[in-house]
Amino acid sequence: MNNRKIAFLLLPLLTLVLEALPYGAVCNFATQEGQSIRKTFSYFDLTPYGYANFGPFLTALSTVLLLVLGIVFFVREGRGILFAIRAVSLLSVLFSLMPLFLGARYYSFLAGGITLCLAMLSVAAMKTKV
Repeated sequence: MNNRKIAFLLLPLLTLVLEALPYGAVCNFATQEGQSIRKTFSYFDLTPYGYANFGPFLTALSTVLLLVLGIVFFVREGRGILFAIRAVSLLSVLFSLMPLFLGARYYSFLAGGITLCLAMLSVAAMKTKV
């Protein structure tokens, strides 16, 4: 059994666990005194999405898709499935970096771990041959 095939299952699972934690997506709110309050949410929470922080929710949706594609690839290898994994994993990395467009304070340490997992999955997909 190929280690990369297992990576197509384990990395999306690990990423989903990290995304489910309530510390990944960040919103900064201003108080009347002009101070900033930092609130963190799960990637699956729609609150950051409602405040124009679209990256975390799009990352979560694409990670679920990556897990489904990884299961299909594990059962039945194919070039089309591998191409889809490559494309979706690259998009997921871009989605996970979207909060940085709002500023570094909208990006958490946990978000960096999610981006790292998705980047490792993307590299594994690029190096896999069918």
